[in-house]
Amino acid sequence: MTPRARFAATAAALALLAGCAATPPSHFYTLSGPEAPRAAASALVVAVGPVTVPGVVDRPEVALTVGENEVWFDEFNRWASPLADAIAIATAQNLAADLNAPRVTTLGQAPTGGADFAVAIEVQRFESVQGSYALLDAVYSVRRSADGRTTLGRATVREAASDKSYEALAAAHSRAVARMSRDIAQALRGIAAQSATTPPAR
Repeated sequence: MTPRARFAATAAALALLAGCAATPPSHFYTLSGPEAPRAAASALVVAVGPVTVPGVVDRPEVALTVGENEVWFDEFNRWASPLADAIAIATAQNLAADLNAPRVTTLGQAPTGGADFAVAIEVQRFESVQGSYALLDAVYSVRRSADGRTTLGRATVREAASDKSYEALAAAHSRAVARMSRDIAQALRGIAAQSATTPPAR
């Protein structure tokens, strides 16, 4: 190898190493919910799912809303699991706490005998504005398995982000899911209080 070729190869290797060193590390986030109750007062079995999310946020990268018609995907800040799964798990955790019922699971973990109630969620907007707010707009249904009685509802929740970090955005979204879960828990209690022999309202 000539000196010029050796110099070129060395320079290319150094440039590659410098590029790797300059690449920022990736960070992964998830949604959180409260711990399940240890002493259960309710024997209800609830399955959460399916949960669907808009295509624009159905991807690993955190989607930041930067304008009315503009979204930016951050390659180095990602969701640790599919967003629909994270919402389902956080909702199940919140419902378990709200209902004081530990047997609240996601759809894939529902017991063999089936669940007393099924909760389906269609997220229509899931916006993340860095340093400002997290917005969750979702429609949901709560269905009683025994007679098919179903209640529909909508939750539109906006939670402020405490700072410009992605962790603050994830925490704000967690609070938004918790508020939606309280609405779902109230709807579930309403159906549970109604007699299974009463025909559903048309």
